[in-house]
Amino acid sequence: MRAKTYIFSVLAVVGLFFSAGTEKVGLTKGCRVGDFAPEIKMPDSCHVIQFSNPSKQYTLLSFWAAYNAVSRVHNIQLHAKVSKMDSTRIRMYSASMDERFSVYAGTLKTDKLENARHLFDGLGAKSPLYKQYNLKRGFGNFLIDDRGVIVATNIRPEDLDGI
Repeated sequence: MRAKTYIFSVLAVVGLFFSAGTEKVGLTKGCRVGDFAPEIKMPDSCHVIQFSNPSKQYTLLSFWAAYNAVSRVHNIQLHAKVSKMDSTRIRMYSASMDERFSVYAGTLKTDKLENARHLFDGLGAKSPLYKQYNLKRGFGNFLIDDRGVIVATNIRPEDLDGI
């Protein structure tokens, strides 16, 4: 009987030891749902974009390039949707993976997106941003909450209706 009590006590202590401090475990920096979105620092700039914000605002981060028709159209559609929404609830950053500034600037003008928040670093697939967000050929997008946590990826404009 004493042996059972002793074993149970040891297991209880070990269980408490391993569970202590695990309340906040799980949130890490990364590019998956549930991860903290990596901050963005643009090359040759001291400007850093951090996604946590006290205004309870969601951030939509969309990656695209002029040479990738699907990502470009998707970026235009998302921008159109976000521009019709309450700006106190959501903001959008549009990150171009183009390597030439002239192509990037011309595309913004053609797509009538000059007044949006844009990011351009000119490194394309060699960009640290490309690697940080584990982008592939089709690029993608990330919906980030006010704590800076990724809550959805690769969303469509209609997915934003609940925000």
